[in-house]
Amino acid sequence: MPKVVSFQDPLPEPQRYRPQADRILSGDPAQAATNLFKSADGRFNSGIWEAQPGKWRVVFTESEFCHLLAGVIVVTGDDGSQRTFRAGDAFVSPSGFTGTWEIVEPAKKFYAYYE
Repeated sequence: MPKVVSFQDPLPEPQRYRPQADRILSGDPAQAATNLFKSADGRFNSGIWEAQPGKWRVVFTESEFCHLLAGVIVVTGDDGSQRTFRAGDAFVSPSGFTGTWEIVEPAKKFYAYYE
């Protein structure tokens, strides 16, 4: 029987990475993700993500729900739309979204995505 996953339990070591070098537009957006759940088919994932200040191009092949716990993120679409999200805000980046993410202040979020 599957177990309920608590985000309050001690966390494993996160996976640390950076966006591809050709996508980084400014700063050094070092990131860390701790994936706490993966569905049996691998299409649904959820966990905790952190990033340092910087800006990079994004291309979403998945639909992702984000609940920002700390920091400030500016999301700009290639269509010119722009939104600023702060701690406490929640949003969805839909599959097919292209544009930039800019971490203005170190950020931390809960995420859940489906691909």
